[in-house]
Amino acid sequence: MAELEVNLPTHLTYHNYLHTQYVIEKAQLIGEKENLSDKALELLMVAALFHDMGYLFQKKDHENISCKIVEKELPSWGFSQEEIDEICTTIMATKVPQNPKNHLGKILADADLEYLGTDLFQKGSSQLFQELVHDDPALNEEKWLELQIDFLMKHRFHTRFCKLNREPKKQEHLQKLLQKVKSN
Repeated sequence: MAELEVNLPTHLTYHNYLHTQYVIEKAQLIGEKENLSDKALELLMVAALFHDMGYLFQKKDHENISCKIVEKELPSWGFSQEEIDEICTTIMATKVPQNPKNHLGKILADADLEYLGTDLFQKGSSQLFQELVHDDPALNEEKWLELQIDFLMKHRFHTRFCKLNREPKKQEHLQKLLQKVKSN
């Protein structure tokens, strides 16, 4: 976490160390609700910690870079190759569009975007907009509104917990965005 806090580019207003901290917390919550074993929960927490580590180097394909970091670092932490493979599969589940291949991937994918179904949606949306404008100064609020609506319409939660506890609020956010388009 300290490396992310110190070394991530400052223009990353969404994909920063606070996001990683949030994802770790939500992954633990969802993992516990999904009745993971202690070992599975440990692998999930490691995947959550490393899931955006690739942003230290570049935005594009950061998930693959995160996996390369995991493959380099985790053997010295005592993780087996099988565990490292499981962690990388879990990290790759956060790549948009999300397509989790296993239960841990479903949990991490949901933890990564859990804010979509909470009262933190507007704050997260604003932070992501600021980050994206840095890369594309032509992005305006109208286009951002369209992108958000499209994303929310396509997004699916994968775990029972998020389907029950986050999907309804996400749908509320979607309806508010659609109303905003109608009023413009």
